[in-house]
This record gives sequence, structure tokens and C-alpha cells, in this order.
Amino acid sequence: MLKGISAGLAAGALWGLVFVAPRMTPGLSPVDLAAGRFVSFGGLSALLILWQWRTFRLPNLNQALFAILMSGLGYTAYYLLLVLSIKDLGTELPALIIGTIPLWVMFLGKPTDLAWKALLPGLGLTAAGLLLMTRANFYLPGADLHPDFWRGIFYAVAAMASWTAFALLNSRWLKSHPYLKATDWANGLGMAAGLGALGMWVLMGSDLKVLLALEDRAMAATVCIATGLGAAWLATLLWNVASQRLSASLCGQLIVSETIFALLYSFAWDGYWPSLTQFAACLLFVFGILVSIKAHR
Repeated sequence: MLKGISAGLAAGALWGLVFVAPRMTPGLSPVDLAAGRFVSFGGLSALLILWQWRTFRLPNLNQALFAILMSGLGYTAYYLLLVLSIKDLGTELPALIIGTIPLWVMFLGKPTDLAWKALLPGLGLTAAGLLLMTRANFYLPGADLHPDFWRGIFYAVAAMASWTAFALLNSRWLKSHPYLKATDWANGLGMAAGLGALGMWVLMGSDLKVLLALEDRAMAATVCIATGLGAAWLATLLWNVASQRLSASLCGQLIVSETIFALLYSFAWDGYWPSLTQFAACLLFVFGILVSIKAHR
């Protein structure tokens, strides 16, 4: 259990990086950034599969189709929607909306032998942290009149729904296929995500000449590769380890760490310390995780 919890928290720390990536690469469109990230992920996965081809088990048709579905829900579609939302709203509000994923996963993935009353303290602390952070950051009169505000909200909610479905389905799949190695499944998902991202870029991405003419092309390439290798491949491997060892509801609560790290990275990028209210909200998130872990023991 400790190994699963540690893996889930580490995955959240890596996932938090993707919330500041769009702000680090203003010259890239959402499609270009999402494609660059997952083509890097797919490229590494392909190399690893070739390196261990003697022991790698080729997926059957059902496994291949499920990998394509999961790569869309948890990777290309999710991240494209998230980047679109960040472009409209900035980092913090999308991070908070994505931060409700633990609530949805916990409600939908609760073990049958776990009483609701055991989950309420963790859920309450998580919800209180979300409300407190919202009050601290987004009491903006007239914000709903901004032409892109509700569009950004829609993208963030759609991203949240996409990743919630991924978390539940992926956890169920791994538990029903215990013979699958976490690394093999991560590489299979990476291959599917890379191929899907490449097709998305061919259909909707910027022309290669435009990308090569970017002034910050070195930074853009670095961010795409770093988020592809670290926040996609390694985070997927860690999350698969957590999904195989923990219930879906506990995994869902560990996703709160993604929101915490996303906010911390955003504060660091902007160069200011969180206010007392923001810090208190982060503490509530942390306490929610700890209380939920205790409830699952």
C-alpha cells in the first residue's frame, strides 16, 4: 500500500507540471503543444518496446482497441482540452476544476465494503479546500462577462470528465488483467497516444515551417520533450503501479496532489508566495489525502 501511495503522489507531482507548460510556450498552439508532448511520449515508448522486444507481449485486438480508447481519454483529448482551458482562463481555475476529479472518482469507484461515512471526512476536507481556493483567487466581478470565460470553463469540465473516465476504466482494466506489467501497459498507451497525437497534428497542427520559425522553439521543444517523458511516460508508469495496488477511490483521492503541485508550480512561475488563504486551502487538500488514506486501511 505504501508503494502504491508513493507512486500515486509522485505521478501527481509530475502531472502538475503540465499546468504551467502552456504558459512557458506561448508561441505554441494547444494542438501543437499536446501533439509535441505525446509524440515524445510515443517515441520513448516505441524505443523501449524495441529494446525489450524479446519479452514484450504484443497486445491482442481487444487490448489494442482499449489502449487506443484509454490514450484518447487520458492523454490526447484530456490534455488538448486542458491546454485550451488554460489558454482562456490561466492556470489556477482549470487546476481547481481538475482538482474535483478525486471527488468524482471516489463517488464512482468506492469499494462496496467501504462505508460512505468513512469517506465523508476526506471528501469534506477536499471540497473545503476547493471552495477556499476559489474564494481566494476567483472572486472577480464581471468575470462571467469575459467572452472566453465560459468557453474555458467548458473545456476544463470536459477535461475533468475525460480523465475521470480514464481513471475508473484504467483501474478496472489493470485489476482484471493482473498479468500485465505496468511498464508494458505504459508503453502500449504511449504508442497509442503518440500515433493519435501525430494524426491530430497532421490534421489540425501548425505547418512545420511555422514551428521552426518560432523565436522560442528551443524552449518549446524542451517543454514538449520534458512533459512527454516525465509527465506522461514516467507519470503513467507510476500511476499504473498505484492503480494495481490501491482501490480506485483511494487513487482518486491521491489525484489531489496534482492540484497541489500545479498551484505550487504556478506560484513559483509567477514569482509570488501564496496568500494565507491559499496556503490554508493547500493544507486542507493535504489533510484530505491523509484522512482518505487512513479510511482505506
